[in-house]
Amino acid sequence: MITIALPKGALLSDSIELFQKIGLDFSGFLDSKNRQLQITDPTNTAKALLVRATDVPVYVEYGQAQLGIVGYDLLLEKTPTVAHLSDLKFGSCRMSVAVPASSPYQRPGELPPNGKVASKFVNCAKDYFRRLDIPVEIIPLYGSVELGPITGMSEAIVDLVSTGRTLKENGLVEIDTLFQSTARLIAHPLSYRLNLDNLNDWSEKIRAIVSETQAIKG
Repeated sequence: MITIALPKGALLSDSIELFQKIGLDFSGFLDSKNRQLQITDPTNTAKALLVRATDVPVYVEYGQAQLGIVGYDLLLEKTPTVAHLSDLKFGSCRMSVAVPASSPYQRPGELPPNGKVASKFVNCAKDYFRRLDIPVEIIPLYGSVELGPITGMSEAIVDLVSTGRTLKENGLVEIDTLFQSTARLIAHPLSYRLNLDNLNDWSEKIRAIVSETQAIKG
């Protein structure tokens, strides 16, 4: 029996729908009255763990789950030792640099030397500014990073952006995009290499569904 790590939050509904299309039903996680963190599919061929999105690659890396769904942003931030199998084409968002609309800094290169940038994606932010050879101080924040510029603690932020509504409502504007992010299918490397519990078959079924869905969308 394979174990699949599913992420709480924005990717959960689409992740469950994807697995339903290959015959695995974990929809119990969508019941607001359900407090279970582990569900076995009715066919008794797979079980799923409901975990924080940031923990998905950890469960997969350490072999407690053979498959997992996680945002590309977290793969770049955490750099876990997992097999990156497929782009699932949902959960689209972008990692962006944003500043107050009134800021004199309208391009990353205009930020002052050793300027402060708030982010919960510390490694992604560091790599980005290192590549641009821009010396900044990255301030780790794990709540509402928009408060960094609002309170004057930072000149800019690096954060995930979907619709941009939160930035707009807090008077911030994007000045650059680090990368685009979507949901990705990952696997425990050794389990995938050895094809334990027909893991390769399950991953191929998922790839086929994603391809079929993309073909329908045109």
